[in-house]
Amino acid sequence: MPEASIPQGPAGAPVDVAVGILIKPNGDVLLAQRPPGKPFAGYWEFPGGKVEPGEAILAALKREFMEELGIEVLDAEPWCGVEHVYAHAHVRLHFYFSRHWRGAPQSLEGQAFAWQGSVAVAPLLPATIPLLASLDAVRYRPAQGA
Repeated sequence: MPEASIPQGPAGAPVDVAVGILIKPNGDVLLAQRPPGKPFAGYWEFPGGKVEPGEAILAALKREFMEELGIEVLDAEPWCGVEHVYAHAHVRLHFYFSRHWRGAPQSLEGQAFAWQGSVAVAPLLPATIPLLASLDAVRYRPAQGA
């Protein structure tokens, strides 16, 4: 695909994407499988979605989790940012941790999802793979106030 056809934000900027890592008290994290019809269908990722113009990243994260999984994120802390160029899009991923949410995840967009201790699902989206080692150091620390 020619570079000019890769979707970008205004003035060629990458598209901002809010990504959430739900963490259970035992350290398990939620991964979702991209549904058929989307780029990288069948690949596993941390759930999230595109930040709309004028929308705060945390607000986008909360909106996406309600739309995709039917859960209300009660709080989340920023973790890291990763810029990645896929064949279909140039994205800037904003990763957040959340240990507090209301509701049980549901498959509202037809996607499979799985709680993972040692991440065993495959294939993973390429931008996710380099984060897994760093993720282990953070997800197994006690939640603040615990």
